[in-house]
Amino acid sequence: MKHTSPSWPLRFGPRCAALLTAALLVAPPVTAAHAAPAAGGEAPSRAEIYRALALDQEPADHVILVDTSGSMAEGGRYTTVRSTLRRFLDGLTSKDHVALFTFDSRPEVRYIGAAGNSAEIVSKLPARPNAAGDTDTGAALNAALTELGRDDAASVASVVLLTDGLHHPPRGSRYPTSEGPSWDALRKRAQAIAEHTDLAGYALPLGSGATGARLVGNVVRNTSVLRPQSIQDLGSYLARAGERARARKAGLLLAEDAGKGVSATWQGGTAADVTDGRATAKLVLRSTTRHLPLTVSGLRATLTGPSLDVSGLPDEVTLEPGESRTLEVRLSGRLTASALPYRRTERRDAVLHLAGRVDSTWERPLAPDVELAVPHAIRLGQRAVPLRASVGSVVLLPALVTAVVLLVLGAWLWWRRINRPLLHGELLLAAAFGEQQPDRVGLNGRRVVLRPSSVGGRGRVQGRLRSTEQGPRIDLRIRYTPDGSTARESRATCRPGGRVVVGGVSFTHVPQQAPEPAEGLPR
Repeated sequence: MKHTSPSWPLRFGPRCAALLTAALLVAPPVTAAHAAPAAGGEAPSRAEIYRALALDQEPADHVILVDTSGSMAEGGRYTTVRSTLRRFLDGLTSKDHVALFTFDSRPEVRYIGAAGNSAEIVSKLPARPNAAGDTDTGAALNAALTELGRDDAASVASVVLLTDGLHHPPRGSRYPTSEGPSWDALRKRAQAIAEHTDLAGYALPLGSGATGARLVGNVVRNTSVLRPQSIQDLGSYLARAGERARARKAGLLLAEDAGKGVSATWQGGTAADVTDGRATAKLVLRSTTRHLPLTVSGLRATLTGPSLDVSGLPDEVTLEPGESRTLEVRLSGRLTASALPYRRTERRDAVLHLAGRVDSTWERPLAPDVELAVPHAIRLGQRAVPLRASVGSVVLLPALVTAVVLLVLGAWLWWRRINRPLLHGELLLAAAFGEQQPDRVGLNGRRVVLRPSSVGGRGRVQGRLRSTEQGPRIDLRIRYTPDGSTARESRATCRPGGRVVVGGVSFTHVPQQAPEPAEGLPR
């Protein structure tokens, strides 16, 4: 409960009424749905914030308790209350709910319903106070809590008490003193209401002896007792109370955005192609708030594993509630090739690191009445950033294939030169034991098929290049079968100018002058 310094005897009149109306609980209604942006990127005023939140569309409950005991007739206090109350009611919106009670020896309902028709509400007040009435503040607070405990009560509620005296209940009151079990029960009821309602109390003592106003604070924990030291202070005190009431409305709406901030995602399911060392990509920033505009400053991004530079991000991004902004960024860097240098497509997932501070231009104007729990860090929904690039040498693989082909071809030529050399001379075939003329077979090419007519049979001759101490020579490798079957095939090697017998047939080589083969070939 808040108290001001020492009281003074208030002199009520038209000036006091004007000040009270200008500042109590709710300021004049706003009509615009959105706040105009502050010039030059400056923070908006509270009035602009309230317009953006459309506070005039948010209902609030106001229970007004007016003391009508006999002492209120002194000094024109009751007349001042009537005129001040009229102007205060003019500041409420049609969405607000008003419950007007008078109290003296007992509370009495004067009006319950929507705000909007101030003249009708004020007309429900009695023309003058009850000259014989006592002051039962406890019964008045009991009536206020009963009204605020209804099922359709608003989420923002205020209890306003205007009294000029002490708590002086009549005989038989449930609240004979200013403390005790009955007051404890009132306090528990107020605490129960405050669990689901933003409940506040405002007590306006209308005289130096109006200590009964302080009893509101004994029941409603969040109570301000307005006791200005001079008539000049009254307006500022009441303006402060009115601003707090509006701030409570704003705080209740903005509580929905507590812990909500900015999320970032990398857009697109395809990998960015950084073959040329550069690429473009898109980063999406999204505000998760419902009411609160957010600003991201110092926005910077990097990619690691592999490392790439990210540029093109603005220094500052402003997001309206729920807004998404797609930012195009430039990537620079290359994917390093692995140990295999051939041309191929390399795919990697880099890790996104995003730096920046999230704030709201509403924080400073609303402080200290409304605390905005804005997470200052950007939330990353996806850290893995897919990348791809064509890496390795374009000519390496064809060169390797060509080298392998040439190697195989060279090996085959070497093998053919050794195992299939060109043949020269003639081969004489005759029966090993006989006098008939031999068959003469000319040797040319790399293999000769034998089909002798005189001795019959079938065979073939191939050469084999050997290295000897006298130099390279070509031996003849002869395969022969007398009846053409593989079962009786025999083999023999004949040196140049030599003679061998294979399968009962004599093979004699008659050399012919031929080019000398190259030296140094294997044996």
